[in-house]
Amino acid sequence: MTLEIRNFLLHATGADSARKIETIQSLWSGYGSIDRYDLRGAEQPSIVVKHVCPPDKKHHPRGWNTDRSHQRKLRSYRIESHWYEHWAKQCSDDCRIPVCFALEKNADEVFMALEDLDCNGFPARKSRASVGEMHSCLNWLAHFHAIFMGVKPEGLWKVGTYWHLRTRPDELKAMEKGDLKQAAGVLDKMLNEARYLTFVHGDAKLANFCFSYNGKKVAAVDFQYVGGGCGMKDVAYFISSCLNENECERLEDELLNYYFKSLSQALTQYQPQIDTAAVEAEWRTLYPVAWTDFYRFLKGWSPSHWKIHSYSERLAREVISQLPVE
Repeated sequence: MTLEIRNFLLHATGADSARKIETIQSLWSGYGSIDRYDLRGAEQPSIVVKHVCPPDKKHHPRGWNTDRSHQRKLRSYRIESHWYEHWAKQCSDDCRIPVCFALEKNADEVFMALEDLDCNGFPARKSRASVGEMHSCLNWLAHFHAIFMGVKPEGLWKVGTYWHLRTRPDELKAMEKGDLKQAAGVLDKMLNEARYLTFVHGDAKLANFCFSYNGKKVAAVDFQYVGGGCGMKDVAYFISSCLNENECERLEDELLNYYFKSLSQALTQYQPQIDTAAVEAEWRTLYPVAWTDFYRFLKGWSPSHWKIHSYSERLAREVISQLPVE
C-alpha cells in the first residue's frame, strides 16, 4: 500500500490504520484495480477502494486499442465519480448501491472509497441466477428507473450504456454488410427518442449485482456508463447476461411481466403523476429493439460471442422486418 492510498483511506474513514486484504479484481484493460482494506479504529471494519490508474501501454482483451476506446474509458471513470458525488444519494433501499465515503482525483488517476457491501448484508456473487434472484435484480432496475424517470442526466452520459451507436463507430464499421448494419441508425433513434426516458445503469449484467444471503435483496455496483436512456436497454442487457437461448425463449414473458409489475409499483411510489400504463405500453414495444441494438454491437465487437444465438437472431429479424430502414 502506497503512502498516498494510506493517507486517503485514513482521511476518508477516520481509521487509525488500514491494511490491504486482497485485490477483488483488476479493472478492464489494465486501468487499475478494486481492492479491499481492513480498517482499525473506524466505524466500518473494511472498505473497498476503486483505484483508476490508466496504463502506459493500452491493452484490450479483444483488440480494441484505439484512442477512442482509451478516451471513452477515461471519461467513464470521470462520470462514475460525478455519479457518486451528485446523484447516488437519490437511490433508495430498493435500489441499493455502495456508500461513497470519499473521492480523490488527480489528472486521470481516481480513488473512490466505497462501502464494503460484503460486510453490510450483500456478500454473495452469482455466475448463474435462479428466476427468483433475477426477480431481485429486475426489482432493483425497476426502482432505479422509476426514481430517475424524466430526469436530465446532467454530468452523466447523455446516452447511457457502453455500446450505443454514437460511441461505437469502430464496431459498426467492423460489421458485415447487411440489414442489421443498415438498421443501426434507426434502432438507435427509436431508443433515444422514446417518450419515456430515465437513467440507465449502463452495465447491468449479473456480475454487477451483489446479493444478500437469501438472494432476495441486491445492491448494484459499477456506474461508469450511467446516463440517459430507455430502461429496456438495462432489462434486455441484464436478461442476456443470465440466460441461454432456450431460457430466453421460455422465460421472456415471465421476466418482463415481473419487471413491469415492479416498475408500476415503483412509479406509483416515487412519481405518481406518471401514467404507468403508458410507460409499459411504450417500453414493451422497445424491449426487442433494445435487445437487437445490443446484438448489433456484439456482431461488430465480438462476432463469436456466446450471446449471438438463435433467440437474438430471431428477435433481430422480427424487429428489422418492421422498421422503416433508412
